[in-house]
Formats: sequence, C-alpha cells, structure tokens
Amino acid sequence: MRETSNPVFRSLPKQGGYAQFGTGFGQATTGATQQMSQGYPGLQSPQTDYRREVSRPLTIDDVVTKTGITLGVLSVAAIVSFFLVSANQALAGPLTFIGAFGGLALVMVAMFTRKQDNKALVLSYAALEGMFLGAISWVLTAFTVGTGNAGSMIGQAVMGTLGVFGGMLVVYKTGAIRVTPKFTRMLVAGMFGVLALMIGNLVLSLFGVGGGEGLGLRSGGTLSIIFSLVCIGIAAFSFLIDFDAADQLIRAGAPEKAAWGIALGLTVTLVWLYLEILRLLSYFQSE
Repeated sequence: MRETSNPVFRSLPKQGGYAQFGTGFGQATTGATQQMSQGYPGLQSPQTDYRREVSRPLTIDDVVTKTGITLGVLSVAAIVSFFLVSANQALAGPLTFIGAFGGLALVMVAMFTRKQDNKALVLSYAALEGMFLGAISWVLTAFTVGTGNAGSMIGQAVMGTLGVFGGMLVVYKTGAIRVTPKFTRMLVAGMFGVLALMIGNLVLSLFGVGGGEGLGLRSGGTLSIIFSLVCIGIAAFSFLIDFDAADQLIRAGAPEKAAWGIALGLTVTLVWLYLEILRLLSYFQSE
C-alpha cells in the first residue's frame, strides 16, 4: 500500500498485519476442535464460522456507515458547544482548550498504540473535536459577522467543506489525478512545510514578534489569505491519498473494524479543511 499523508492512515496495520487478524483463536482451538469432531462425527467445526464473523472483510458500506456515525457525533457535540458558548462566553476558552488538546491527545494515542480502529476512542475524539469546533466557530464568527449572522457563515464553511470533499472524491474515482509515490511525497513535504510555518508563527507571536502576530499568517491580511488557500489546497489533495489508502485496505481484505480507523483519518482531514475555510471566510468578512 502506498503511504498516506494522513498520520492516522499511516499507522493503520497494512495487509500483512490484517492477515493475522483472528488467527490466534483459530490456531489455539484447531487441535481441540479436531479431537471433538473425531469423537462426535456429527459435530461441525465452528472455526470457519468464527473466523468469518470476526474478520469479515471491510466493505465500502462499512466505511460510509462508520464515517457517518463519527461525523454525526462530531456535529451534535459542535452544535451543543456552540450554543453553550453563545449563552455563556466565558466557556469559549475552556471548551476550545479541552476540545483541541483532548482531541489531539486521542489522535496521538491512536497513532502510537495502533488503536485507531477502536470505536470508543474514535467516537470520543469526535465528541472532543466537536466541542472544539463549536467553540472556535463561535469565536471566529462572533467577532467578524456578529452572533446574528454566525449561522450563515458557518453554513457556508460546512457547504464548502462538503463541496471540496465531494469534488475530490469525484476526482479520485474518475482517475483525473493519479495517486503515485511521487505525488504522495510532494504532498507530505507540503504538509510538513505548512506545519513548520504554523509552529513558527505561534512561537514568534508568543514572543511578541510582529505586534503579537508573528509572521502574520493569521492576522487577516493578504498573507493570511494566501496561507489559508495553500492549507485548503493541501487538505483537499490529502483526500485523494486518504481515499487511496482506504481503497487499498478494502482490496487487502482488512477486517470491518478497520472502518473506524478510516473514519478517524477522514475526520481529521475534514476538521482541518473546515477550520481553514472558516478562517478564510472570516478574513473576507473582516475587510
């Protein structure tokens, strides 16, 4: 399988790992089952049925269903968080901090412990990230278009995110852009470059450089608009590699629980894309 730019997908077990899924039980019970079958000729071995149940091959329906559930939990949490902050602005900071760093911590746990296909972990991430998105969405909209028009601006960001996602899915399915190792390396390099700029901008702003705006990547000026457009472009092209990674897992016969890992990876990219589109809209509204 080609490596993906999404760190969540990169840590998903590859075909060889999934080929071992559920075999421990089968190996341990083979001898006992054979002895039982010999003693009772009419007894059928449950080993094949057990394996089929545990390691049912992953399908596109599994991916769609698990991704839909994950995004549903995220959306509900975001709506609740948004209205909580609307009613009490003092909650904006705590909800943003807890949601952002809590979600980041769970993604790190998923990556380094290879638990990204754990349902509870994925849905917990969705809830925390929804908490963050609801709070940060209120902050970005309340200070640009006001609370009265916040819903309209958020709706535009959501539609833009879904539009980019759908468009890149069509691009991938039609093969308009081929996902090659060279394409993947270039995209990964771009992501590391963007990440380095984000960290550098944050550090410089903390030291008061540029009037507390660092490199000016988030100040709302022309440079900020260009930077957000670059981030949106990288996030959009990342979907192609994510789709390819999911497709490869399906072809490899990964178990159906792998759909939770795919849902987590896609959600991470969707969240990043939504935030960049919302930021871009806030820049235009501020002018």
